[in-house]
Amino acid sequence: MSDPGGVEPVRRTVSETETQRANRQDWDAYADEYQATHGTFLRDIGFIWSPEGVQEADVRLLGDVAGRDVLEVGCGAGQCARWLTTQGARAVGVDLSARQLQHSRRIDDETGARVPAVCATATSLPFADGSFDVVFSAFGALQFVYDASAAVTEAARVLRPGGVFAFSVTHPVRWSMPDDPTTAGLVVTSSYFDRTPYVEQDADGRVTYVEHHRTVGDWVRILRLAGFRLDDLVEPEWPEGHDRVWGGWGPVRGALVPGTAIFRATLA
Repeated sequence: MSDPGGVEPVRRTVSETETQRANRQDWDAYADEYQATHGTFLRDIGFIWSPEGVQEADVRLLGDVAGRDVLEVGCGAGQCARWLTTQGARAVGVDLSARQLQHSRRIDDETGARVPAVCATATSLPFADGSFDVVFSAFGALQFVYDASAAVTEAARVLRPGGVFAFSVTHPVRWSMPDDPTTAGLVVTSSYFDRTPYVEQDADGRVTYVEHHRTVGDWVRILRLAGFRLDDLVEPEWPEGHDRVWGGWGPVRGALVPGTAIFRATLA
């Protein structure tokens, strides 16, 4: 979650329009700080699935991508897609934030490893049916969209039969706990079954940031209804010696409670 910076965090319903407007503006404003803070950890050419440091090079959830067409949804500065190009993939990115994509262009120029990218939403991908062999999102879009079913259906639409879809999100169980990586965060303060979005708003009640919660069961049903077969659900354990704190993720709570869920599915 972004730094509230004086705004009021609440749980309340919001619309699709409010969600898109708020998150686009928030990520445009936060992009510089985000890349300065996390860029070294993510690496200009690197594929990290989660704050636990899970690397695609180790888990290979996407399989062999050499010669394959790959789409990263919510690509940010394109670090993951850029790494996939070094593995032989034809990778493309899409992100809601124009400022994040400007960082992607900067890294393209600095590294010489270029990733074509377009500014668009996960719920309306600007690509033809059956354009890709792999679609993925590493904490990039799925929990930031109002209509997760639409986003997953869009992923299915642009995939070819047998294509792979994988994404990482905050582990749904963590929605019942405070966004606090210390021992103070080891308490249940709300219902796991409460799907009311997390919202940050200004003094006038204007929405400035949104995240949406779905349970594990919700994600399984969304995938099934879109035509996917669930292949794997990875719940990374906190690595020994990994002391990085990132928002609500850190070694104290991470040793006891999963912070991330990574879903991997195949289009039937």
